[in-house]
Amino acid sequence: MKDKDEAYKAFGQRLREIRRSKNLSQEDLSGRADLDRTYVSGCERGLRNPSLKTMIRLAKALEVDLKDLFDA
Repeated sequence: MKDKDEAYKAFGQRLREIRRSKNLSQEDLSGRADLDRTYVSGCERGLRNPSLKTMIRLAKALEVDLKDLFDA
């Protein structure tokens, strides 16, 4: 389980990094991705396990390739 938790946290940190680099609030991103703001917050904190479909929505909302959410 520890590896999963670390992966969720790493994904969340990268998501937050990209969001901030684009000067977007969590609310802005959630609106663009049609997700609840609290869900985006949970993803960024590593508390959520987003589906592939959700990760694609986040990447499109951030205008990045999906792989960019995993590259550090």
